[in-house]
Amino acid sequence: MEFSFDTIKTPVDQILLREKGSKFIGFAFPVRNDFEIKESLNKIKEIHPKATHHCYAFRLGVTGENYRANDDGEPSGSAGSPIYNQLLAHNVTNILVIVVRYYGGTKLGVSGLVRAYKETAKVTLESSEIITEELKSELLIQFPFTQQNVIFTLLNKFEAKILDFTAEEKCSIKARLKTAEKENISDQLAEMQNISFEFLN
Repeated sequence: MEFSFDTIKTPVDQILLREKGSKFIGFAFPVRNDFEIKESLNKIKEIHPKATHHCYAFRLGVTGENYRANDDGEPSGSAGSPIYNQLLAHNVTNILVIVVRYYGGTKLGVSGLVRAYKETAKVTLESSEIITEELKSELLIQFPFTQQNVIFTLLNKFEAKILDFTAEEKCSIKARLKTAEKENISDQLAEMQNISFEFLN
């Protein structure tokens, strides 16, 4: 199972290429879900309402299992696929790359379009900072008040981040930690008395 993936750290803005009068402008966004994809696309359409095409490709999921390429009116396979292939070539996921085109009066032909969209996506990705993100899981633990020190020590050991803590007679903690550590922490929690726990994702 994959426990980490490569993505970009921050959005990349306005990478410009010119081809026979046409302008190609590249953008890249780190995204986590369909809502963020839609939001980023709408933002670019607002900035460039007069552009001839807003072509894009995205990959979501640890292995990029959820993906799409869109030609937005360009000849089939001449825009979305070359952008998508650059996402594969750079092995990045949870990312959206949009290439905006302003038509310059000269037709480029399918091979010319493929080259222009590929190059714009490539340069856009090369100008971004690619980072490795660890997959995270959320854990809910319930335990008697007297055991809170033991639980905190354990969570600390696994570098877990506390998201929520309720201290009553019966305490509960919600924490986030690396998915890679799921099995190890489960083994240790299972050995403790009067404790119940479950993973939320």
